[in-house]
Formats: sequence, C-alpha cells, structure tokens
Amino acid sequence: MAISTYAQLQTAIANFLARTDLTQQIPDFIALAEARMSRELETRSQEKRATAVLTPNNEYISLPVDMREIREVKLLTSPLTVLTYKSPAQMDTDHGTTGTGKPVSFSIIGDELKLRPVPDSGYTAEIVYVGDIEPLSATRTTNNILTRHPDAYLSGSLAEAYIYLMDEQRAQLYDQKFSRAIEEVRRDEDRSQYGSSTLRTQSIYQQQSSGV
Repeated sequence: MAISTYAQLQTAIANFLARTDLTQQIPDFIALAEARMSRELETRSQEKRATAVLTPNNEYISLPVDMREIREVKLLTSPLTVLTYKSPAQMDTDHGTTGTGKPVSFSIIGDELKLRPVPDSGYTAEIVYVGDIEPLSATRTTNNILTRHPDAYLSGSLAEAYIYLMDEQRAQLYDQKFSRAIEEVRRDEDRSQYGSSTLRTQSIYQQQSSGV
C-alpha cells in the first residue's frame, strides 16, 4: 500500500506488527521516530526563518523553541548586517560589558541569543536556523520526509514499537533499517543541494546534544 499520509502510515505500522491492540500507542511510536530524525537530519524542509524586534539596552532575545542549529543571524538594515558568531568570553573581550550600538556579533547562552554591542535601537533581527521536522498529526497529514522517504518513517516507528514490545531482535533489525534510511536521506539531501560536489557550507553554530 502507498504510505503518503499520517493515516496510511499508522495503518502500515499496524499491518507490519500484525497487531490490532496498539492503536493508541502507534502515534507515540511515530513521534519517537520523528524526534530522532529531527536530531539527526538537516533537510531543506527543516530550514526556517524567525524574526525578532530587538529591545534597546537589552542584549538578549529568545531563540525559536525548535532551534537545533543556526545558519545565520542578521539585522534587516540597509545594507544587511550579518552578525559574526563569537563565544561569550570572546564577545566580552572584544566589545566589553558596557556600551551600546548596532550589534555585530552574537553568541548562544541557554535558550537565548546574546548580542554585542548591546542594541541601541529596535533593530529587526532575522535568524535562519535548522529546526525540528514538522510532526505529523490529524491536521498535518503529511510532510516532506514522509512524501520522499516513507521507509524512514516506517522503519523508525517499527523500531520504537518493538522496543515497546520488548522484542530485542526485531527492534535491532528495524533500528538498523532506520539508521540506513537516515543515512540515505542525508545523501539524497546532499545531492539535491550540492550535486556531486563534496564542498559543504559549514554552520556558524551547532547546538549539540551535549549542551554546548
């Protein structure tokens, strides 16, 4: 059967499991697979933009709640002002801890963006970032990953299902399939963006699971 919608995916999972008593759990299996894909993938559909109006004399702004990696931070001035990433310590060294002006650098502290110099006006900032996969639901019945890579969704969900069922052998089998599918999605994404070139643009900041 085709697997192109949330409902079809749930049906396929139930069919592969050959179970009729896991209807309530299947959405959880899908959500867990999505969580892993959000951590490990950087597809075009995960690239997003967010804007924020800076508050004068306030050096912090909140980051998008689903941000995993920053591509670029810029002020929508004329011309555009692209901010440079620096560590918090380097920012203090370069700009001091007092004084205001048009920000030229940024850093990440927790779930906030730190700017230096401290804004002297209500500039509008745009953050280009990699966020979570848009999760499937009854109202969002498909997304780019499901459309292009239904096998990733299916194998990931089945891996979580067999972990739930404490079937270690099948859980390992589908986890291997899921890992292979994720790697193939990465290669497919590289080809779509960079062709045969191995040259990739490096992100200016990456938020890792280690909490950096």
